[in-house]
Amino acid sequence: MFYSGIADEAGPPIAEQIRAQKTLGWKHIEMRMVPEGNFTEIPQEVFEKALAELTAAGLQISSFGSPIANWARNMDQDFQQDIDSLKRAIPRMKKANCDIIRIMSWPNSTTKPLSSDDWGVEVIRRLKVLVKMAEDGGVILGMENCSGWSGDYPENMARTFELIKSPALKIIYDTGNVVAHPGGAWHWYETCKPHTVYVHIKDGKAPDAQGEHYTWPGEGNGMVREVLADLLASGYAGGVSIEPHITSQIHLGFKADGVASAFDTYVEYGRRLMKIVDEIKGR
Repeated sequence: MFYSGIADEAGPPIAEQIRAQKTLGWKHIEMRMVPEGNFTEIPQEVFEKALAELTAAGLQISSFGSPIANWARNMDQDFQQDIDSLKRAIPRMKKANCDIIRIMSWPNSTTKPLSSDDWGVEVIRRLKVLVKMAEDGGVILGMENCSGWSGDYPENMARTFELIKSPALKIIYDTGNVVAHPGGAWHWYETCKPHTVYVHIKDGKAPDAQGEHYTWPGEGNGMVREVLADLLASGYAGGVSIEPHITSQIHLGFKADGVASAFDTYVEYGRRLMKIVDEIKGR
């Protein structure tokens, strides 16, 4: 198992993201946003410059955090933009020696919501197109248990993998997302585990009238410690990537004091994760 992190939560500039990973002593980084936009979507020359900086710093990209099928691309959006994003991403992934790209599974329409059955049929149709592209390109679609039909219920996730059997479709399991989704944290984990290729670590408590409540790892209801213990006991060799959400959330930006405290929060989050893992290992 190795450590990584969605380092734009430490600060938007690429230099700040690199500094965060180096401070933690980590050799991997998950690339999602840079000041110019999403790492998958930015102009090629901006991508080349960022990759050169990461390479010079000795960092390996563990995953591309793409916007494909995410909360901003629901069923109302043109599917072609997701095809175009993956087409753009595959050669970039090859150049970066990275084989995993994060996707989601399309939230329902906000204007004309589909029935769960019809929504699922369209999600599977779209996924099959992207999976074929991934197979041909030699990359893995890591579908996060987040926004979208597959991430709504454990049963939907299980159904997805019953209908699509491909080494190019796996799961990025997020320990924090299950807190806000029905099904129960451990049932979610057990459902996803056979297909999990990569793990996001965040934690929190169920949303209430004041909104979502994110916590330090192991202090919420995401069963972070239990999931990590089971992964280690199972011989999991993939990445665990922090996404704190304490001072910043990609779709909401930084909290009022977030820009100033984001770096320290991110580093402290990583250190707490490593402490939990050390405790599990009995160090």
